[in-house]
Amino acid sequence: MDRKQFLSRSLKATVGTLVAGPLLANTSGCNSPESPEQGIPASDGTPGSSTVQVVLSQIALPYAYNALEPAIDAETMEIHYSKHHAGYVKKGNAAIEEGNVKAANEMDLMATIGQYGAGVRNNVGGTWNHNMFWEVMAPASGTLPIGKVLDAINGSFGSLDEFKTAFADAGMKRFGSGWAWLVERNGKLEIGSTPNQDNPLMDVSEFKGKPLLCLDVWEHAYYLHYQNKRNDYVANWWSIVNWDAVAKRWG
Repeated sequence: MDRKQFLSRSLKATVGTLVAGPLLANTSGCNSPESPEQGIPASDGTPGSSTVQVVLSQIALPYAYNALEPAIDAETMEIHYSKHHAGYVKKGNAAIEEGNVKAANEMDLMATIGQYGAGVRNNVGGTWNHNMFWEVMAPASGTLPIGKVLDAINGSFGSLDEFKTAFADAGMKRFGSGWAWLVERNGKLEIGSTPNQDNPLMDVSEFKGKPLLCLDVWEHAYYLHYQNKRNDYVANWWSIVNWDAVAKRWG
C-alpha cells in the first residue's frame, strides 16, 4: 500500500470514528493555500486497535479570506490561517516525528497529550482548535440556534442572551491567550475557557467536555482590526457563528 492509499483509508476511518473532532474533509472553492491530504491517520477506533504515527493537517478554509467581514477582516484571516495555523501544523508534525507520537485516533491523542512535551501539546492543540474554529463560523451567517441546541441553551442558561453574556464573559476573563468554549458534558451545556492552545478534550485541561463552539481570544485573532478592544471583537463575532455546525457537532 503506498502513502496516498494509506492516508486515504486513514482519513475515512478517522472521520467515521470521531466524536467531537473537526470534520477533516477537504473543502474547495476558497482562496486559501492548497491543503495536503487531511486528517490524523487512525485505526477503526475500537478497543485494542493498533496505533499509528500521527500526522497533523490543516483543513482548507471553507470560505474566502474576506468572507467574514466586517466581523473579521481579510488581512487578519489570511495571516491567521496561512501563518499562525499553518505554523502549528508544521511545528506540530516536526515535534510528533521527533517524539514518535502514535495514537489510535484524534480523541486518543487528546486523551494522552499530557504524556508529551510542550511542543506536541501546544501545536496539536493549535492545529485542532483552529480546524474547529474555521468550521463554526460562516459568512454573514445570521443564523440562530434552533431545536435541541436552543432548548439546551435556554435550559442551561435561561435564554440565548444570557448564554451570550456568559460565553463572552469567559472570553473576556481569559487572561492572556486562550479560548472560550461551549461544551456538552453529561447531557448538559457548560461554558468555560482554556489557556494557550489547550482544549476541553485534553487530559491536562481543567475544563473538559465535548466541544460544540469555540472562540479564539489570542491577540493575533483580532488585534489588527480591533487593537486592544477584545470586547468589540467578541460582540461582532456572534454575527458569523455557524449554529448549523454547532448542532452537527452535538449530533
